[in-house]
Amino acid sequence: MSNVYLIDHPLVQHKLTLMRRKDASTNTFRTLLNELSSLMAYEVTRDMPLQEVEVETPLETMTGKVIDGKKLVFVSILRAGNGILEGMLNVVPGARVGHVGLYRDPKTLEPVEYYFKMPQEMEERDIVIVDPMLATGNSAIAAVNRLKKLRPKSIKFVCLLTCPEGIAALQKAHPDVAIYTAAIDRQLNEHGYILPGLGDAGDRIFGTK
Repeated sequence: MSNVYLIDHPLVQHKLTLMRRKDASTNTFRTLLNELSSLMAYEVTRDMPLQEVEVETPLETMTGKVIDGKKLVFVSILRAGNGILEGMLNVVPGARVGHVGLYRDPKTLEPVEYYFKMPQEMEERDIVIVDPMLATGNSAIAAVNRLKKLRPKSIKFVCLLTCPEGIAALQKAHPDVAIYTAAIDRQLNEHGYILPGLGDAGDRIFGTK
């Protein structure tokens, strides 16, 4: 599993375990996801390029380093990706945001696109795709296929949970896309859900089930 980064910081693992509990309320789940996403953002942005700027401290002028958040685009796979998006923006508030609307056909498990909106001049930008689950990999692959047509500088994929099947599918289709996750669970079930997982992330974020 090259190009896969497991974010196993104790705080990340602690919050993920609390989110897995079936009796966690919608508010609790949403709050934990926001906190966990912010923690993951630190690792995902670890290699972001820095530029030097001159600043004046209370004592003297110096040269410091800053990131150019405007060159970064968080792309949320609707609707569940929005649950991660807010936490990421807490860390890099200057980032641009794009949305890919995909839903999974319940019979074929294949993604169907219904919405696509991105910032302009994507050739100059680094993309971080966010979606809580990398399960079959079909939605992730469809999103990357679409985004690569815009010729961005780089693409990363961030999820809370994944499984060997999802990793294998995305890496086979796009071996150049790094995967960041908080856990690699055991397997998929016959309905395409991750086991042991945490259920349907979208339903748990928005309280729709």
